Amino acid sequence: MTIDAAGLDLMFREARSQNAWKDEAVSDETVKELYDILKFGPTSANSSPARFVFVRTKEGKDRLAPALSSGNMAKTMAAPVTAIVAYDPKFFEKLPKLFPHNLDAVNWFTSNDSLAATTAFRNGTLQGAYLMIAARSLGLDIGGMSGFDNAKVDAEFFAYNGWRSNFLVNIGHGDPEGVFARSARLDFDEACLLV
Repeated sequence: MTIDAAGLDLMFREARSQNAWKDEAVSDETVKELYDILKFGPTSANSSPARFVFVRTKEGKDRLAPALSSGNMAKTMAAPVTAIVAYDPKFFEKLPKLFPHNLDAVNWFTSNDSLAATTAFRNGTLQGAYLMIAARSLGLDIGGMSGFDNAKVDAEFFAYNGWRSNFLVNIGHGDPEGVFARSARLDFDEACLLV
């Protein structure tokens, strides 16, 4: 089974990063559906270290605003939803549920802080990418961002649980007037090797 050309266009070839948003809400049911799709993306040992905060209220946006760079302020405040893509450094505590066929897997990470940190960040980042693809598959637009103060976000949203922010994703229905001209991409020979 493959995705047809229209699906590839929707998720990749015609999809664009959004900078402006229509005043159209994204329902809680849609946000839950989005998570229920992205959670099936593969991660190392099914570790699933990503954690998501879907900021969708004025109060939530006001908490997020002090951490935003000036270039990301207006578009984030206007977006119906801003996902804080984070990861749990202690993700391995969930492995008995997520990887039950090897109950020793927890020890892979409790005895190796470097491996735990790398696994959490790498796989949490993957899950953030799954979030963006899943959003596009549901007909939503997205705008990923790294222009913010991670320490401020972590202090405001994660002081109680130790999660760590990675990047932000604005989600909603984009306003085509805010889309920049498409930039170039590297050709296969510039970015790839066949060995």
